[in-house]
Amino acid sequence: MEKIVDIRPIKKQMRSSCKEARRSMDKTLKQNYDKKIQNKLLNLFLVREADVVLTYVSTQIEVKTLDFITTLLEQGKKVAVPKCLNDKGDMDFFIINSLDDLEDGFFGVREPNPETATKAVTTENTVCIVPAFLFDEKGYRLGYGKGYYDRFLSKFQGKTVGICYEENIRDSLMHGKFDRPVGLIVTEKRIVDLS
Repeated sequence: MEKIVDIRPIKKQMRSSCKEARRSMDKTLKQNYDKKIQNKLLNLFLVREADVVLTYVSTQIEVKTLDFITTLLEQGKKVAVPKCLNDKGDMDFFIINSLDDLEDGFFGVREPNPETATKAVTTENTVCIVPAFLFDEKGYRLGYGKGYYDRFLSKFQGKTVGICYEENIRDSLMHGKFDRPVGLIVTEKRIVDLS
């Protein structure tokens, strides 16, 4: 009989150490890495050709996406960002026209107002930029523990791009049977195509 292991405490500890490492990251180094990742993203064929780009609105410890969002909007690209709908892990993406369309939402993250924003319609030609503390070489991620992206990605039919710093790539991460790996990972050093 296969032994079942509760991986939640292990993941919690990994998240805690990743948070601390991100908080203590040199600011100049982080800005440099963020710019390199943004440039790689903007030059990806699948981002350039996407009907809609779904992307998160970054916090202090994440790979910065604000300049990426602004550049896409300036290029006339449709950009949608997530809105957490409840504390059960449900979220939707809404089209924004500028960063001014955002307001404080769940967990102190800036989100669109669903009363004034339009819900994004996703297709196979939609790209979702996926955040994480860690990714492994197969595309599995260690997220933030709330399950919002896991739930969303389980139904998402488009393409997925994970972004993180090279130091946050591991050979292998524990994952559940319902976890879905991303198709591409972008770091400041490389692009890993997993499709």
